[in-house]
Amino acid sequence: VQVAESGGGLVQTGGSLTLSCAVSGRISSILFKAWYRQSPGLQRTLIATIETHGGKINYADSVKGRFTLYEDNAKNTMYLQMNSLKPEDTAVYFCMAKLWGSQGDSWGQGTQVTVSL
Repeated sequence: VQVAESGGGLVQTGGSLTLSCAVSGRISSILFKAWYRQSPGLQRTLIATIETHGGKINYADSVKGRFTLYEDNAKNTMYLQMNSLKPEDTAVYFCMAKLWGSQGDSWGQGTQVTVSL
């Protein structure tokens, strides 16, 4: 399984941005997918997940009500709609696919999101 993010950029405070995560390969081996972010000097943190079976979505408290995770299964693409962006949302955003059993995880290269004052 391979994942690849796109859609990052520079946006003003209060603005919106949508990230994309294109998924390819053995998609049936994916247990769930997730968005993470990492700000300079900080650990990578989980911000949203979607289960493959059932489609349950969970959000971190820091983004709940502002970010929306959704999928287009026809395009094998996961999205992260980000609204009401704040400077503290500035980070590199990563897409991750968790695989069943001991197959491990697949990570993208990350996409930079910068929110200016």
